[in-house]
Amino acid sequence: MLQALLNKTKGDRWIWLIIILLSLISIMAVYSATGAYAYKKNQSVEKVLLYKHLIFVMLGIGMIYISHLLDYRYYAGISKILMIVTIPLLLYTLIFGTNLNDASRWVKIPVIGLTFQTSDLAKLALITFLARMLTKKQENIKDLRESFIPIMASVCSVFVLIALANMSTALMLFGVSILLLIIGRISIKQISIVCAGGLVLLLLVGFLGPRSETYKSRIRTFLHPELVHSDKSFQADQAKIALATGGVFGKGPGNSTQRNFLPHPYSDFIFAIIIEEWGTLGGIVIMMLYLVLLYRCIKIVTRAPKAFGALLAAGLSFSLTIQAFANMAVAVGLGPVTGVPLPLVSMGGTSMIFTSVAFGIILSVSRDVEENVAGKTTGDKTKVSNKVIVGEIPAMA
Repeated sequence: MLQALLNKTKGDRWIWLIIILLSLISIMAVYSATGAYAYKKNQSVEKVLLYKHLIFVMLGIGMIYISHLLDYRYYAGISKILMIVTIPLLLYTLIFGTNLNDASRWVKIPVIGLTFQTSDLAKLALITFLARMLTKKQENIKDLRESFIPIMASVCSVFVLIALANMSTALMLFGVSILLLIIGRISIKQISIVCAGGLVLLLLVGFLGPRSETYKSRIRTFLHPELVHSDKSFQADQAKIALATGGVFGKGPGNSTQRNFLPHPYSDFIFAIIIEEWGTLGGIVIMMLYLVLLYRCIKIVTRAPKAFGALLAAGLSFSLTIQAFANMAVAVGLGPVTGVPLPLVSMGGTSMIFTSVAFGIILSVSRDVEENVAGKTTGDKTKVSNKVIVGEIPAMA
């Protein structure tokens, strides 16, 4: 049965291997990091892992499998529906969403009672929609009214609505959008206007938005930790202790001490726990997995026969790797504290599902590349075979 399932999987085998490895690492790291969380919930670690995280890991792999079987061209039409849903949903989240950590980022799903972060849906919607728009507008891509303004209207609306509650996610998504605009042949002059406009929006939201004090505090804590109260830098300080005590080879799986002090060691700061237990070498392995993922995705982009597939794979792969390195940068003290999870590793229900869908779409593009190459190869062999047969018939006569 397993062999039959493996035979049905298509796409880049290296990416499938990375998915499996990251999923296994996630299960081990979350199992180790959820001790304090389970204690607060008055549950065993095993129950927390089995009933919360492991189920979502399996659901995520299932979503990857389903998404990669669907022809990626269908996502062009789906992106329109997603954008129609996303904008009102982001507005609803800002006004009526569940408020956690002074930020209204979550919406409660009726009946099942789960909450999900609408920015996860918005990332997927905007990237797929941008890939569609850039492909559709290629004939007049330099036209300001026909191409640039409609494309930027979608980018700016999503950016502002996310930034009001989640600046770090909005900035990463904006950066991915700029990269897609460059790949999609938008003129450098227009991209410069976008960057300038994005900077203005950033300043307005950062200094006048509802979370302006939080953003200022985090930047001030990062730049001048010695000038702020220790409570402000508590997360960053505990992460640094985890890194320092981990050493080169780590304390060993399950032997973390900072998991009892770090807030959210199973999500935002899981990379610090991984280094504490598995050492610097373990951290390097994680980094290499994401770099190999980016390399394999770039190969898919360069070989994709259609512009939409190339832009789709590029946007989603940039989004995943930028998010991964942003999470790791925060954990090692190279950036201000944010609430960005490590893709496919951090514990998180709906974020795991949306990340898995992104992986599935990339594999769908990869599957099309493989089928296209196989079709060309078969066609070439048929041509050679026909030439041989045609050449042999007169000789036989």
